[in-house]
Amino acid sequence: MTTGAGTRRVGQAGRTRELILVAAERLFAERGVHAVANRQISLAAGQGNNAAVSYHFGTKTELIRAIVRRHSAQVERIRAGMLADLRDSADMRELVTCLVRPIPEHLATLGNPSWYARFCVQMMNDPALNVIVVEEAFNSDAMWELLDRLRRCMPELPAEVRAERAAMARHLILHVCAEHERALAENTPTVRSSWEGTAAGLIDAIDAVWRAPTRGG
Repeated sequence: MTTGAGTRRVGQAGRTRELILVAAERLFAERGVHAVANRQISLAAGQGNNAAVSYHFGTKTELIRAIVRRHSAQVERIRAGMLADLRDSADMRELVTCLVRPIPEHLATLGNPSWYARFCVQMMNDPALNVIVVEEAFNSDAMWELLDRLRRCMPELPAEVRAERAAMARHLILHVCAEHERALAENTPTVRSSWEGTAAGLIDAIDAVWRAPTRGG
């Protein structure tokens, strides 16, 4: 049986974890992972104990994984709902929309400023950390279903070309979203006026990438 004091401690620990996650995401997005020490994260999170990050998350890798999971769960809920609405559709553009739209749609819910797209781009610049982002993205039944349906849309594409184009799509989505996120945060002109417009531009481009003919090489 949990006592009142025990419940308060659990609640406080949860609030501290959340403060650390938010602070770390912002600092990593702005400066890169290797330029940020745990004590800087603790300070930004309002924690007097420099060991707070290690206490709550263990390693920096686990902290990064927790940040990714904090967002990926919502992204995948959006994607699963969109796939369910499609039923058995095999329309390429509709499937590409399911691939693209969940990320800018989620980013739109975060308000301004947000840091998650810029955080992901920082992770992508480090091969060891990029593995975490990719693993979490593929730790989803909705993503595997979507990729399988895209495969069936273009069965003539070799497996290595499908993998290459999926990677291209991932990089394009995250980099374009990161640029839009940065422009919003800095109040500078944006290519598209909204996250909805950003998604529309990405869908056009990635639909073309998936449909592009192969010429060997």
